[in-house]
Amino acid sequence: MNKPLATLKNGLIDQNPTFVQLLGMCPTLAVTTTVFNAVGMGLAATVVLVCSNLMISLLRRLIPSQVRIACFIVIISGFVSAVDLLIRAYFYELSKTLGLFIPLIVVNCIILARAEAFASKNSPLLSVFDGLGMGLGFTAALTVLGAIRELLGSGTLFAGTPFVLTVPGLSAHPVLFMVSSGGAFVTLGCLVALVQFVRARSKKEERNG
Repeated sequence: MNKPLATLKNGLIDQNPTFVQLLGMCPTLAVTTTVFNAVGMGLAATVVLVCSNLMISLLRRLIPSQVRIACFIVIISGFVSAVDLLIRAYFYELSKTLGLFIPLIVVNCIILARAEAFASKNSPLLSVFDGLGMGLGFTAALTVLGAIRELLGSGTLFAGTPFVLTVPGLSAHPVLFMVSSGGAFVTLGCLVALVQFVRARSKKEERNG
């Protein structure tokens, strides 16, 4: 299981799609005003990643290379449609909040990139772990970004759920800039800089050690 676990770790940490590869920026910046939205978007993308990676890996020898991208998009759109219908049925408020960003998972560069770069070239087991790692890495990044923006911009955490937590000092004097598009850019930039600093320092310690 070393290789599957290494593949999982790659998506979560080493090649995190948001903080390292800077992929999927549109939903990252648009839906992370609350933790609830961020987790919902991340998990929806994770389900699509895992299912589409598995299906593409299973069919990789049957798909002609000349039309592989079109076939990948058809497979991905099928799973996106299923996820969209499930969210509408069981999480209607989340569906209203996320709006078009759920159907737009079809053209999310993370999904298509993993299909082309990994699932079409590897076994179904590794493809599932790759999709899971990338999806959870994406979810974790969105959750951290959403938590910071919601906490500073609204003074709450988990708004929209029964577990909403209100922070008195911050809720009385929210920094409204944090829930704007500018706040999303600034917060993401700071987090990316922090991740790159930690990665560079870790590599330096490995070389010196």
